[in-house]
Amino acid sequence: MPRLAAGDRREALVEAALRVMGRDGLAAGTTRAVVAEAGMSLASFHYVFASRDELLAELVRRVVGRELATATAALDAAAIDPAAGPADCLRAAARGYLGHLEADPGAEQLMLELTLHAVREPDLRPVAREQYRAYAAAAAALLERAAARTGARWRGPLAEPARVLVTLVDGATTTWLVDRDTAATRATLDAAVDLLVARYAVVPA
Repeated sequence: MPRLAAGDRREALVEAALRVMGRDGLAAGTTRAVVAEAGMSLASFHYVFASRDELLAELVRRVVGRELATATAALDAAAIDPAAGPADCLRAAARGYLGHLEADPGAEQLMLELTLHAVREPDLRPVAREQYRAYAAAAAALLERAAARTGARWRGPLAEPARVLVTLVDGATTTWLVDRDTAATRATLDAAVDLLVARYAVVPA
């Protein structure tokens, strides 16, 4: 195998870890399993990651980044009525996210598994906190983008509706992972957007 630059090794190991853990679960993602999936040695892993926890933190950033990119692309492509405020934008973003969830449920199941595991494992709590900071930042970015497209603004600190959005999407994601009812989840997300906009959005007259 050709010698890879450190950044390329890191990238390959992250993608290998996502495949292993998305397919077989968090516990299956040992360093040995990850390097075997990537076709690398343990030395290659320790050259670019100080620990498995560092790899998990990178996985969180990767998955949240993909979620945000998918939702943002859907928001930007949506045909909207600015007079309706940011609801159309956020519904489009939610549907983009739902498409991501359907396409890669293993990644989202891994994020849920990581959260629940971290509740019992103090050493992993920083990873879970980083996970939810990343979720909140992604939600805030979507809210800002939706407001900018429609001329609306949000009441109070943006952190408040961002937290509400994260909580609502979290619940919808978990429910979908259980029942795989996409139509019902789409309706749930639409209702969640309506509630969020009614509570927090200020639409220009």
